[in-house]
Amino acid sequence: MRFDILSCERNDAEFICNRLVEYNLSKVAKTQGTNFINIHKKIVDEKGNIIAGCLAKMYCWKVIYIDILWIDEQYRKQGLGTKLLKEIERIAAEENCSLIHLDTFDFQAKDFYIKHGYEIFGVLEDCPENHCRYYLKKKLK
Repeated sequence: MRFDILSCERNDAEFICNRLVEYNLSKVAKTQGTNFINIHKKIVDEKGNIIAGCLAKMYCWKVIYIDILWIDEQYRKQGLGTKLLKEIERIAAEENCSLIHLDTFDFQAKDFYIKHGYEIFGVLEDCPENHCRYYLKKKLK
């Protein structure tokens, strides 16, 4: 039998993701109606320019993954990151979520998340070289 490795086409990534979700749900029943619910938030200035944002999603078991939390450099250290994080946590509580998790690099915001009650559960060293990637979580129940 011959197999080929090809680049994915337009809808292939969604197909692959759906097959994995299907398998996962055959092992652990989902606790929410929709498999993935995006929770994307932004902060804009008086002109409507995006100065901060958070991209997160709640998946299958009422668990939230924060993929990106970004603050424009000129607006850092003004509490905007805390506002966004608190908003995601507010939604998590409202949705009765049990856990939030994320990752960050040593040159990003590890101490910020620890200050907000997140704990490190894993470290990937030399990612990128001479740096670490930290995996953090916060239990909500």
